[in-house]
Amino acid sequence: MATASFHAPSLSSSSALLLDKKSSRFQVRSLHPIASFKSHRSYGQIRASFTDFSASPNTGGRTELDALSRYSEVVPDTVVFDDFERFPPTAATVSSSLLLGICSLPDTTFKGAVDTALADKECYGVETPNARMTCFVNKALVNVGAELSRLVPGRVSTEVDARLAYDTHAIVAKGIEAARILESEGIQTHMTFVYSFCQAAAAAQAGASVIQIFVGRLRDWARNHSGDPEIEAALKRGEDPGLALVTKAYNYIHKYGHKSKLMVASIRNKQDVFNVLGVDYIITPLKILQALKESVTPDDEKYTFVKRLSSQSATAYNFTDEELVKWDQLSFASAMGPAALELLTSGMDGYSNQAKRVEDLFGKIWPPPNV
Repeated sequence: MATASFHAPSLSSSSALLLDKKSSRFQVRSLHPIASFKSHRSYGQIRASFTDFSASPNTGGRTELDALSRYSEVVPDTVVFDDFERFPPTAATVSSSLLLGICSLPDTTFKGAVDTALADKECYGVETPNARMTCFVNKALVNVGAELSRLVPGRVSTEVDARLAYDTHAIVAKGIEAARILESEGIQTHMTFVYSFCQAAAAAQAGASVIQIFVGRLRDWARNHSGDPEIEAALKRGEDPGLALVTKAYNYIHKYGHKSKLMVASIRNKQDVFNVLGVDYIITPLKILQALKESVTPDDEKYTFVKRLSSQSATAYNFTDEELVKWDQLSFASAMGPAALELLTSGMDGYSNQAKRVEDLFGKIWPPPNV
């Protein structure tokens, strides 16, 4: 990994394993981060970025994927274990879901990393079975992360334990401070499960390296719920709430000189991709990527894609005084709407369940053969 990073829950306190590639060592910290993790799937997930955007050999033209890659880094949302030749990954996430995926396959590059973790003598001395399994899981995250750091040239993020993250409002201020301290020490933070502007702004003020927003999940919430002021305001303006949050967060980061990169996930269709062009990363499902790769664009200028997010859009965007506050525990808690709270809680529950599944699985297969 070119940069050390971790995925932190949006309103959570957690224990994180952080890989500092420069010193080739993992650091274990007790954290209270402010954003959370991505996948709810039961299998491992590695984010792989295409490095070859060449057009289809049968068309002779430029594909939509070619054109889009000029404005944003397109990151396929895919499961890749040993198939690095097909999808050379530039970024990866080490998580409980990844460990489950590794253990479900008979033979992968990373199976040895898990087996080595289960044979670690340090964990053998832990008194209680539950604590022992937690130790093994932490060792496995470290080992798999170390393996990935040798294969992935970009960011390798490590999941923090979501089960420590349920006193949400009381923990917000500590989360912001944790990200600020870690960034000051050169440990990059990846804040995810961001569903409101106050989350994005607080993470940017704390210096988070990556802030991740889920446009589709916000759209889904808005279709089935009401009563969230931020979403209601976007709908009143005729805007999609998820895309509106991406626009506001991007423009805030760039207008006020924050270093954070913005990542967009939960993409549901090609138009979602077009609407966030200019954002740093777009995590895109494979079926949408395939459609983009199969669509050829004429070289005529009238078909040029529009970069919707830019330094110019940031300069022109107007923020209210309330949005430009220095976010603290009180202002943050009062600004969190029901959509962000509900979606965050759901996401944290999913990750907590995955972590428990990994520990249960390790309890069944420990000790490994020949140990």
